[in-house]
Amino acid sequence: MLLELTRWLEQLQSVFGLFNYLTFRSILGALTALALSLWWGPAMIRKLATLKGGQPIRTDGPQSHFAKRGTPTMGGLMILIALVISMILWMDLTNPFVWAC
Repeated sequence: MLLELTRWLEQLQSVFGLFNYLTFRSILGALTALALSLWWGPAMIRKLATLKGGQPIRTDGPQSHFAKRGTPTMGGLMILIALVISMILWMDLTNPFVWAC
């Protein structure tokens, strides 16, 4: 989506041609995913904690594990959402291999 915008802007300024490089878009995609997860992370963790999304702690385990009670275990969901949003923003929508995946 953003690649189409930069292709249009490239007609005005040639510096936007940098966005045509896959490595540059990959770096920007990783930074976008990082920024999204840092921005949404605390709110998502609070929401999951209120929904009691934590893993149960066994009573026969070590005493140090009791401090982890109530910690949400769905952090991978936050990472996947950030990656998918970042990927949709920076991928080349005109590439047929993108649509095949």
